[in-house]
Amino acid sequence: MSLKKNLRIALIAGGHSSEREVSLRGSKAVDKALRELGHEVEFFDPAYDLRRLVDRASTLDLAFLVIHGPGGEDGTLQGFLDMLGLPYQGAGVLGSALAMHKGIAKSIYELAGLPVPKGRVFGKDNSLDEMREFVKTLGLPMIVKPAMQGSSIGLSLVKRIEDLPQAIEVAFSQDKEILLEEYIQGREMTVGILGEEALPVVEIVPKADFFNYETKYTPGMAEEICPARIGFDLTSKAQDYALRAHKALYLRHYSRTDLILKEGEFFVLETNTIPGMTETSLLPLAAKVAGYSFKSLIAKLIELALEED
Repeated sequence: MSLKKNLRIALIAGGHSSEREVSLRGSKAVDKALRELGHEVEFFDPAYDLRRLVDRASTLDLAFLVIHGPGGEDGTLQGFLDMLGLPYQGAGVLGSALAMHKGIAKSIYELAGLPVPKGRVFGKDNSLDEMREFVKTLGLPMIVKPAMQGSSIGLSLVKRIEDLPQAIEVAFSQDKEILLEEYIQGREMTVGILGEEALPVVEIVPKADFFNYETKYTPGMAEEICPARIGFDLTSKAQDYALRAHKALYLRHYSRTDLILKEGEFFVLETNTIPGMTETSLLPLAAKVAGYSFKSLIAKLIELALEED
């Protein structure tokens, strides 16, 4: 399919995950950009509209995904769209599934030679005593988070061992598997990939002690600096790590990898396969510094999606 104006695009956002509201917020900016680019847009929410999407698929040229978390970013929706024969931007089934599970992604990063915080996945069949023993190897403070959630949902910074049971309970309320991970205190960085090329590095400076869900989505709670204040060599290293993570996870088109910088070394935390897409989100910010307006970023993603078809 060649790139053209007046594409009929299914804008897919919402879903059942705990990131539903973030998804719907981002879809408004994307909807505006798609219409300004001259495309016809039809909105679909997987929480309600999958049957209608099946019925409408033959009339559509492309799906544009602005959906996060389980059911949208884990490969299930991607497989559904593949069966419908509808092209879409972002990772396919395999890449989505690999990146979504933080424990699996961590293992893949290590196989690719990327530094990561120490950590281990636990399930509900593991005892609290087992987890306490593992925490002894990590030291305090440490991180507890669901294995398959984004936006720092269900994540806790545990500073005292007495707080571990509650943190585990919070994480298990979001997922059947959780990750206990070393806490590396350093500077927060994130690097977007667009079309197999790394974008400028973004530095995130939270105004709270910890970069959690509230800090991410409350205006004024964090400062995003792009390009990051780290010099050429560290910039190149961060971009190299993000691109290696992107390729190791079998991703395509775009992604965004979060890192921590401590004493001259980056540690890879996780990779987002459908990054936030409001006009002030981190990947659009980096793309803007690289010379892409929000509209041209959306146009580029459409172009990449159609190249796969």
